[in-house]
Amino acid sequence: MSAMTGEPLGALAPAPCAPRVETVRQTAPAAAEDLPMQWVTGEPLQRLLRDFSGERTGYVRISDKGYFFPSKFATEMPHFVNFKARPSDTWVVTYPRSGTTWTQEMVWLLANDLDFDTARSVPLNDRFPFFEFSGFFHEATTREFLEHNAGSTERQQAVLDMATPGYRLLANAPSPRFIKTHLPFTLLPRNLLNSGAKVIYLARNPKDVAVSFFHMNRLILTQGYTGDFETYWNYFQNDLHAWTPYWSHLEEGWQRRTHPRVLFMFYEEMRKDTPAAIRKVAHFLGKQLNDEQEARLGNHLDIVNFRKNPAVNSEALYDLGIMRRDEQAFIRKGEVGGWKNYFTPELEAQADQWIAENLAKTDMRFPDCKSGC
Repeated sequence: MSAMTGEPLGALAPAPCAPRVETVRQTAPAAAEDLPMQWVTGEPLQRLLRDFSGERTGYVRISDKGYFFPSKFATEMPHFVNFKARPSDTWVVTYPRSGTTWTQEMVWLLANDLDFDTARSVPLNDRFPFFEFSGFFHEATTREFLEHNAGSTERQQAVLDMATPGYRLLANAPSPRFIKTHLPFTLLPRNLLNSGAKVIYLARNPKDVAVSFFHMNRLILTQGYTGDFETYWNYFQNDLHAWTPYWSHLEEGWQRRTHPRVLFMFYEEMRKDTPAAIRKVAHFLGKQLNDEQEARLGNHLDIVNFRKNPAVNSEALYDLGIMRRDEQAFIRKGEVGGWKNYFTPELEAQADQWIAENLAKTDMRFPDCKSGC
């Protein structure tokens, strides 16, 4: 946890002056003693509320690792932790912008016998729901999205569906369920690894993660970041951004890499040798492809084709006014090493020192991508 001030609170205590979220109101279950929470206060909070327009109340750190979230998670997190995983579930778990969407599409198609027709016609968000997305729909921004879509009951309902907690929607979903999440293992359902569910954890170099997440935070108005990249990097490095600490998140995945129901992969390796990645994921899911099927899936996942695919590009979020059309697209370049266009020499040196200090604490190593990743 980064050095900063905070106020301890009981797991169910409300944020100071926190408004109630009528559309997603839920009575939280009693939280476990190992789920401590602490509100961000003082000058860091004021800077965050200035630079991230999507959150209007505050931020809270959850668990002894201090995972950072907007205010709604103070009451919603116990529900996520107590959600019941099923043996037929398949979960994709990542820190954001680690190749999540690309991997979701690969996983869904492998598990569904390469049903390309459904993959092209049904949005990925419907086939593979985002578990905790509702936690980023502050009451005020949700109201603004509803006003933006006044006159269309269908669009307003779509907004309300996104603001409805995933634990509620997925509880009644038919099996098999495919679930995307950015929550670390500490905050995933307590029964997940004992349920029989399959979990694919994906890791990516923090510099590329930060560049991609920077654009995502400017693109989507639930976050509404308005600052520059250097300021953003410092939020990320100092654990003042959603789902951080980054290193704790990755270490939790790395520590579980030998679990028989967990597949740990690096995005860099998947991009360098996509056919090998397809075979590895297929084997984990109990599937086998012939050469023609493998080539067809590889072509579908080619980044040029992927960026043109409306089913994976969250197109509905543009129409609903949740994503900005004047920012870079939801699916960007998917490249390795794109961070070099964003870091000044001084910021790169700062980042390299931070990365080296944290890698010294773990035996996890990112792939050497100097030869063509």
